[in-house]
Amino acid sequence: MSEIKPHTRINDILLAPLERPALQWLAAHLPNWVNPDLLTLLGVFGAVIILFAYLLSGRASGLLWLASLGFVINWFGDSLDGTLARYRQIERPKYGFFVDHTVDSFNEVLIVLGLGLSPYVSFNIACLGLIGYLLMSILVYIRTYVNGVFQISYGKFGPTEVRLVLILLNTVMFFVGNPQVDLPLGLQTVYDIPIAAIAIVLICLYIAGSVKDAVKLAKQGE
Repeated sequence: MSEIKPHTRINDILLAPLERPALQWLAAHLPNWVNPDLLTLLGVFGAVIILFAYLLSGRASGLLWLASLGFVINWFGDSLDGTLARYRQIERPKYGFFVDHTVDSFNEVLIVLGLGLSPYVSFNIACLGLIGYLLMSILVYIRTYVNGVFQISYGKFGPTEVRLVLILLNTVMFFVGNPQVDLPLGLQTVYDIPIAAIAIVLICLYIAGSVKDAVKLAKQGE
């Protein structure tokens, strides 16, 4: 079999009216020597920038701007590699699907590791966010296989919106600093609150989605 099983891609995100035309324009204007694999590596490079910028942000808060730049670079490489392959009609469906999503998981580990080792977010809370992300990733991949639906957006939110939220959080961190407050439930910084909230939402979506799909499949006898 030369291709992966056909599936429907759902990416109904808030920023789609801006992102999709931008990606198409970029794909049409990139030089010939830029290929999808190079863009994938560029996305990894962006994640590495984020990792080290967060790690060193305790010494110089200005590095938070570098972390935000890393998110832009990561978006550019990660969002454009598949678009470029489709635009040039050089898709390798099995290879592209495998590489894209294994690399995505690796990038997320780098990003969350840096965030959790920065002075702004507790390591345990950052890891909770990573757990939520990986659980949702597992659910997406299983749904793709079982239902033929590859859904990467929920409630108009997808990877692009998450990057934007983190860039905004970096901006707040830079201007507000890291105020010391007493928080319940093991939270140590004010920035633990939004990260913990995102993690809880992701875990709840995973549980609700898993139960819903399992019940549906049971009724269908499949």
